[in-house]
Amino acid sequence: MTIQDWFEKRKEAQIRRREAEMKMEEDGQPSLWTKCVHCENQILKTDLEENMMVCPVCEYHYRINATKRIKLLFDKDTFTERFKNITPTDPLDFVDTEPYKDRLEKAHAKTNLDEAVITGIGEIKGHRVAAAVMDFDYMGGSMGSVVGEKVTRIIEEAIKQKLPVIAVTSSGGARMQESALSLMQMAKTSCAVGKLDEAGLLYINVLTEPTFGGITASFGTLGDIIIAEQGARIGFAGRRVIEQTIRQSLPADFQTAEYLLKYGQVDIISKRAELRDKLAEVLTIHGV
Repeated sequence: MTIQDWFEKRKEAQIRRREAEMKMEEDGQPSLWTKCVHCENQILKTDLEENMMVCPVCEYHYRINATKRIKLLFDKDTFTERFKNITPTDPLDFVDTEPYKDRLEKAHAKTNLDEAVITGIGEIKGHRVAAAVMDFDYMGGSMGSVVGEKVTRIIEEAIKQKLPVIAVTSSGGARMQESALSLMQMAKTSCAVGKLDEAGLLYINVLTEPTFGGITASFGTLGDIIIAEQGARIGFAGRRVIEQTIRQSLPADFQTAEYLLKYGQVDIISKRAELRDKLAEVLTIHGV
């Protein structure tokens, strides 16, 4: 099965699941089950949630939002959000199929977030770290000027407090509605990571499903240690664009975490249930 076939199969499964759930809701019966988009097995929703949104049959890792990610990784009640007051504007008065301002309002209503990243300081098994955790549900985790600013500021704060930094990425890339202002964030965040390196502080990347575009081309892959969550898709341009450019078919597992590990582009692949332990182990090894 090719990746394209897999996506088509996943899309069809999602449509069938939505139709089944809508019918049950119309009949007054809340759905207790869901069908895995990967293996198509029926799974109790409670089992999926208790398993950290990982299919208990095929171990497919569903995307999770930044709030859930923070709860899974950080010691209870230790994470303190920083720079929440920085919010996006519409400097270009950008309009495509709808005004950018409307898109921002819809993204906020959907996620209850003001941007596609949460930054803060917390503890992982007693290790105090600064972190930037991205949320794909907010406009595809795209990097606008506020995302770049918040990531840069949390790195600068880490330098002041001599803390290691963990960046958990999930993004489609730069945000087109901010044009060059978005692209500039690639350079800004990369420079901030450079300053972190000059300060001799540890920088860890955690790449989750999916991590693409300007994030991959900037702070998303500059870590001293790069960890990828099992099955995550990681790359710059999309598979179809690359195939059309080089006029060749790509391997079925191209741009997966496992493919990148094989060719030395990531250091560790981790299951979601093991990620917290692996981060603590890396922090311990580096004496932080």
